[in-house]
Amino acid sequence: MNAEKATQFVQASTFIPPVSKARLWTGWILTALPALFLLMDGIMKVMKPDFVVKATVEMGYPEDVIFGLGVVVLICVVLYIVPNTAVLGAILLTGYLGGAVATHVRHGDPLFSHVLAPVYFAILLWAGLYLREPRLSALVPLRK
Repeated sequence: MNAEKATQFVQASTFIPPVSKARLWTGWILTALPALFLLMDGIMKVMKPDFVVKATVEMGYPEDVIFGLGVVVLICVVLYIVPNTAVLGAILLTGYLGGAVATHVRHGDPLFSHVLAPVYFAILLWAGLYLREPRLSALVPLRK
């Protein structure tokens, strides 16, 4: 393949169709649901009210890590909400939520209500991002 054909191929393969307004709004709504919950989770961990400390310690974490966990989740949520860093934020939040799954498994919590709850949030995170970010849907095309 010569240089001109290679350039044409790259240009053709990187075409990203525009996202409809309905898809964009649906994506932002699906983005907002887990983002607001995780934002609240991070704020509560930073503020450390008694019930958060009690619940976190019962899950097996020492009290001195709660503030740090709150800061981490807040940074990840901000990265997720900003369009230029949304994919990085989604990847980091997926890791954070994976840790929550592991914690619930280790604690022996019920499967569908506790263990899989972070998975449900991760699905919402990625569904919202998939709908609002055309580069992601070009990267991971769903077949009709």
